[in-house]
Parts: sequence; C-alpha cells; structure tokens
Amino acid sequence: MKVKELEARLFEMFPRDAAEDWDHVGLSVGDPEAEIERVFVTLDATVEDVRAAHDAGANVLLTHHPVYIEAPEAFVPKAGAYPQASAAVFAAARFGVSVLSFHTNLDRSHEARSVIARRWGLDALSSLEHTDDAGATGYGVLMDVECLALRDLVERAAAEFSVEPRVWGDPGHVVSRAAYMGGSLGHFGELALAAHADAIICGEAGYHVCQDLALRGVDVILLGHDVSEYPFCAVLANACAEAGVSTDEIVVSRFRRPWWTYMKG
Repeated sequence: MKVKELEARLFEMFPRDAAEDWDHVGLSVGDPEAEIERVFVTLDATVEDVRAAHDAGANVLLTHHPVYIEAPEAFVPKAGAYPQASAAVFAAARFGVSVLSFHTNLDRSHEARSVIARRWGLDALSSLEHTDDAGATGYGVLMDVECLALRDLVERAAAEFSVEPRVWGDPGHVVSRAAYMGGSLGHFGELALAAHADAIICGEAGYHVCQDLALRGVDVILLGHDVSEYPFCAVLANACAEAGVSTDEIVVSRFRRPWWTYMKG
C-alpha cells in the first residue's frame, strides 16, 4: 500500500471537510507514492516521535495532533517561534518518514466517541454538539452514569488514565450524567450545561471557566490535554488496520509525558 492510498482511506473514515478550517490534516510531509513499510501511531508529531518512528523501522508516522497548525518560517533543526514543528519536519524529511495527521476530523467521529465511552464502560448517548441526534457526528461525548459521588468518578478517572486529576466541585456531589471533551474544553462547558451534565471530564480548561461551571452545578475534572486524547491513538491504529495495513506493520507508541509534575517529598 502507498502512503497516498492510506491517506485516502483514512479520509473516507475521517472526512477532510469535518476538520476545522484552521486545522492541518492529512499528509504534511513525505512522498505520497512511497510504499508503506511500517506505521508508527502516536499522539503528537514531534521530533522525538519522528525519531521513534524511524527507530521502529516505520516510514509513516500517523498522529492525532498535526505536525504544525501554522507553518514555521523555515524547515530547519530549529526555527523561530515554532522550533518543534520545524525540527519535526526537518527530521521527517531526513529520515524519509511521511507524517499523516487526523485531528479535528477524528475528534468529531463516531469512532472517537465510542472509544471514550468504552474506556468508561458506558454507552455514548450522543455528541455534545448534537444531543438530540445520536447518529450525528460531533465533538465530545455525553454519557449516563450510575449516580456516583464526584470523588468516586475522579477515582475511576485517576485509575483509568493513570493521572492525578485537578477537580472543581464538591466531592460529595452526585453525578448521574457526565460529558467528555478530549483536549481543550473551550466553550463546550456551555453545551454540557445545556445537556444537563453534572460533570465534564476534559483535558484542560481556563481557570475562570472552571470556576463558573462549578458554581452553576457542573463539576470539572481536568486530566491533561495529552492524557485525555491518548485513547485516540487506538482509533487511528484500528482505522489503519481497516484501511488495509497489516497489524504486524502497525506499532502504537506507549504514552510518554513530555512534562513532569513537582510533588514535595
């Protein structure tokens, strides 16, 4: 299979027109005519991820986050305001690694919704964008919960995602409906409120947004942007196999935090 054929098949699953106008999806660097040797699936398209793909014998790096949203002024080992993007593209070209990314078009997919609901052992009711139409694609997931205290829901999140969440809300508050938004919450807290969610689980959200939602009765559980979206790597790997790439030629990277938390003692 050629790189361009894999791209085309993935766009059938995650249509290009479902991506935001500002997003950069599909093939960003590489030879579309190259025969695929191995696919390395990971969340980001950093220079470290490009090198990891190369070291794993892969000539395709398949990611959720694009290698860049705004192109750097030059593709060199380090450049101006976007050194990570410039270094990643430079390394990809140097190693002959094609970079394919499916970002906001994947975020809106049924597959993304399903993988999150399964992670919680729950059924996805709908997206947050279309709560009145379970069949419509859209951002986020709305799920009914078996009336858990917030502290218990947080414990489940901590165990499932191996993280120490930051939480806004009364630990004893009973949650019977939860919303999930991978990555940044943005304005979707308002949609969770309109959908009568008692809590929203997301990657990150503004301080005052969390304050206001908690005061209005919607608890907020912050997992970290990367933690909340890592499950989408499984979506990409499954889609790659469905597209025709042998499972023996698909490698999913282990989750790697590029940041650390200081804890006294």
